[in-house]
Amino acid sequence: MDKLQKLKKAKIPGEATGIEVRKSICTICDPTTQCGLDCYVKDGRIIKVEGSLENPHSAGTLCAKGAAQRQWVYSEDRVRTPLKRVGPRGSGRFEPISWTEALDTIAENLQKLKKESGPESVVFYCGYPKQLRPFLQRLAFQYGSPNYCTESSACHTAMAMGWRLDYGTPAAPDLANTSCLLVWTANPLHSNTPTARRILDAKERGVKIIVVDPRKSPTAGVADIHLQLRPGTDGALALAMGNVIIAEGLHDKEFVAQYAHGFEDYKAYAATFTLERAEQITGVPAALIREAAIMYATAKSAAMQPSAAPVVHNTNGVQNQRAAAALVGLTGNFDVPGGNVVGPAAWLEFGSGFVTREHPYKMPRPWSDMPPRLGAQRFPVWTEMIDQAQAMDFPRQVNSGDPYPLRGMVAFGLNYRMFPDSKGWLAALEKLDFIAVIDPMFTDSGKYADIILPAATSVERTEVRAYPQKYVVYTEPVIEPVAEARSDTDIIFGLAEKLGLDYQTLDAEHTAKLGGFLPNGAPDFGAAFDAALDWMFQPNGMTMAQLKAHPGGMFVPDPPAPAFKKYQAKGFPTATGKMEFVSSLMEKYSDRPGIAGLPEYNEPWMSPVSTPDLAADYPLVLGTGSRLPMFVHSRMFRAPWTRSLRRDAMADLNPADGARFGIAHGDMVELSTPTGVAIQVKANLTELVPAGVVQMYHDYPEADANSLIPGDYLDPVSGFPGYKSLLCAVKKIAPSAAGAQGVAR
Repeated sequence: MDKLQKLKKAKIPGEATGIEVRKSICTICDPTTQCGLDCYVKDGRIIKVEGSLENPHSAGTLCAKGAAQRQWVYSEDRVRTPLKRVGPRGSGRFEPISWTEALDTIAENLQKLKKESGPESVVFYCGYPKQLRPFLQRLAFQYGSPNYCTESSACHTAMAMGWRLDYGTPAAPDLANTSCLLVWTANPLHSNTPTARRILDAKERGVKIIVVDPRKSPTAGVADIHLQLRPGTDGALALAMGNVIIAEGLHDKEFVAQYAHGFEDYKAYAATFTLERAEQITGVPAALIREAAIMYATAKSAAMQPSAAPVVHNTNGVQNQRAAAALVGLTGNFDVPGGNVVGPAAWLEFGSGFVTREHPYKMPRPWSDMPPRLGAQRFPVWTEMIDQAQAMDFPRQVNSGDPYPLRGMVAFGLNYRMFPDSKGWLAALEKLDFIAVIDPMFTDSGKYADIILPAATSVERTEVRAYPQKYVVYTEPVIEPVAEARSDTDIIFGLAEKLGLDYQTLDAEHTAKLGGFLPNGAPDFGAAFDAALDWMFQPNGMTMAQLKAHPGGMFVPDPPAPAFKKYQAKGFPTATGKMEFVSSLMEKYSDRPGIAGLPEYNEPWMSPVSTPDLAADYPLVLGTGSRLPMFVHSRMFRAPWTRSLRRDAMADLNPADGARFGIAHGDMVELSTPTGVAIQVKANLTELVPAGVVQMYHDYPEADANSLIPGDYLDPVSGFPGYKSLLCAVKKIAPSAAGAQGVAR
């Protein structure tokens, strides 16, 4: 083998080998990771990926998902051309069509539905992708539909609601400066490797770490104190910790006296959660609760690291999150160095030390100009706080037609299996007159579409991302899109043109061209994308031309100096102008079950405590959806590398429960819930889950865990599903009784 052949085999970039390194980002995990990518490209094809060392957020690291980037991009399941359904829904029978025919068909159907039933009859949905959201929301509202919704109907948003109900704004942990970190159900060693690295760095600096988690997660493994609570009892634990802090005189008396509303009511309510009662509810030893509360309250500085969803994936989720978040203000750790700090949401709701005009761009008309959106009556707190419809109400409204019929959907990244009662969700989808699905892959959801459009992946498109290190990246495609794929934003601009929508005027004050089209009528969607972003980024002075000059990203020029305790001058963005231990907004709807001004603790609707008779037949607590390091929902099931790490659908059981029910590791078991639905999976005996709990990863098509969850098992505040606390039963089944284990497609 000569030298050149060796260089090519080693994939060494250079003129001789024809290999070029091009910069991009990985958005398989989204939105708080976006690790930098060095893509090695030869002859227009990615042959290798590595982490970008200069990206300050990921610092050259990649998780298993990012390492499998090529298998994701070049998957055999890629949609390669626009498709039109020619068989019954679900049959998978489609024929290729042109982009012109596909966009014309979508536009014609949307105009027909708008004329017959009003624009509100069409739902615009975005699944896991984030970069297209401002553009899709703008498209929906200009079309006239209030029904823009996303997977945030079941992820992250309710956690942010908890913080906003307390403080008017979320606040992020200052990991670099804290001396004590309270990690509340987050497990970034599986879900967010950049954050995991910072937690491990903090551990090495001597930072004390408290982890709240029902599981013995890898993150709990590095904790000084692990509070291993019963799923769904977070609120009781938080209130007991607050009670200890107040009783010991460790709360910030000046803060609660000057800047808090409802403290005395909170104090009286928290006092009912004695250590003994908290131990009885949560299963955490009283002495350990007290030790953790004192450690957190007496630290020089203390920060709380929340997780996107586990706390709020309960029927009392937002209230539990409010109780946990209240500990930050109670101890004076809100908006202080080393505590939880407040910064502007720069781009895609992710803080990076600068402000944008994203909100006015995506809200071209007020809610008052449109009919009531999905979930408006059922979830009024959500409706007042969140600029989206609540997708969890979709099946009910489709089936009832109340308050108006839903007849169409345009969906980017639709995965019906991420919802509770996923079969019921699919049945509701099938009732629609028209469905368009945009996705890189031919998915099970796509099988029910009338039109499928092929979407580009992050390495095939342009997008802009911001990082907490005050760093911004503008990516260019490192390869041409696979086959006929197009970027999501190009598709949105194309639909806007076909629908004849005005993409030029934002409001009466700002009439500059915002994502418009060239005067000669030939669309230049790249120019439209840049024009829209230039307008949104105008307040901080950055332009897309400036960002393009730095392919690997750049630090924000002249970021404002950090400011702390901003509430002293500005107050809190709440109704009272104070941190609210008693929420003014929640009090408005306190006549509704599960909604109260105080962060009240309520048992999960189904639990060994609230429904003991039911628990006699379903003695275990089921949790679905916790991350595995190689999967994000169904995405990486398609990559052989990642799928091989857990090929079979498996339910995690504690060995004590295995012995209790006569189940050995690897046995086939039936997992069932009071819904009457059951799935068949293998048993994975592990100490990571406590006795009495079953953990089941979702999105295996052959074993759909979310089909076990009732469609109305929802938090009345946010509408979030109770994925983390439902009763279930397991029983061993004979191999001959087990259905064939298919491969996810």
